[in-house]
Amino acid sequence: MTTPNLRAEVRSGFLATYGREPDGVWSAPGRVNLIGEHTDYNEGFVLPFAIDRRTFVAVAERSDQLARVSSALDSEIQEIELRHISADSTSGWSAYPFGTAWALSTVGADLEVAPGFDAYFVSDVPLGAGLSSSAALECALAVALDDVWRLDVDRDALVNAAHLAENEIVGAPTGTLDQSASLLCAPDAVLFLDCRSGEHELVDLGLAEAGLVVLVIDTKVQHAHADGAYAARRASCEKGAEQLGAGSLRDVDVADLDRAARILDDETFRRVRHVVTENQRVLDTVAALRQDGPRAIGDLLLASHASMRDDFAISVPELDLAVDTAVEAGALGARMTGGGFGGSAIALVDEAVAATVAEQVRDAFAAHAFDAPQIFTVTASAGVTRDA
Repeated sequence: MTTPNLRAEVRSGFLATYGREPDGVWSAPGRVNLIGEHTDYNEGFVLPFAIDRRTFVAVAERSDQLARVSSALDSEIQEIELRHISADSTSGWSAYPFGTAWALSTVGADLEVAPGFDAYFVSDVPLGAGLSSSAALECALAVALDDVWRLDVDRDALVNAAHLAENEIVGAPTGTLDQSASLLCAPDAVLFLDCRSGEHELVDLGLAEAGLVVLVIDTKVQHAHADGAYAARRASCEKGAEQLGAGSLRDVDVADLDRAARILDDETFRRVRHVVTENQRVLDTVAALRQDGPRAIGDLLLASHASMRDDFAISVPELDLAVDTAVEAGALGARMTGGGFGGSAIALVDEAVAATVAEQVRDAFAAHAFDAPQIFTVTASAGVTRDA
């Protein structure tokens, strides 16, 4: 669905649900992480870009302190008093918007006196596909409430608030990658983010000029960041850093891996090796984009996928098949993207062969009796905007 259609749908859905017009409409993008997986919560480097798939929210202020949310996917209104929001008082999808409202209390909102709100969401960011649909929802509402409540909070602070909502209210132990991409990205650029300092800069991507596109291959294998497997990977990273005497794995270099192999058990070592080498791959990708353009990064994408498959053990057969088939069909590089255990792969391909690559991936999935993937191209796009 196109952006104008989504904008119209969110307004009409709000009117049908709440019986009045919204005060405004805001939207935030999903994201593709070009490279840098599971490095964010290890204070490392990431390189995401916002995509042309967005979550729209229509919001209107209330005269009481009731927060009410509904969506095109769940028309039932969920509601709670602002002052009563906690991890124990929320559940399901509404934990994301309610958690976002709660987290704004850390950047100036007084939930004891702030007015309530009605919100209605519409999105074309696929759910559970590793494209950060949850952060798109959080960030769209964060900017909407920043406007409605007249907080005047800068984007970096909103990144931290939305991230806090996902960690503390939703209970997903993620880093700041997703919220940073949704709030800070720009068209035709990737966001080079230092997750330790919060420093960030935009790096030209230049896909169109190079005749390239990014294909997203949504395997339809659902994943969930709040489950135990993601938390277990984070715990392994923390264990490895502690045993190596490091504050975080950001402080461990590729040159330290020989020592790490002697100190750590095999599983912990492999988790550490992924993060350490992935940080280096991010730095190498930034250098390659600046010096030689996007055609130079294919091997780095492939090395990243192999590391996630073999060392971090977060791939699944569908993701591996998508990557292998895309490369065999002519992609310059491919890798899974997102937290893993399902979701999507990306493939960097010449625009002229994109349709052929997509067809061969679909045929391979059918031959393996996997569910048919959803495959589409994405464009590096703008971050959060007010749309009406």
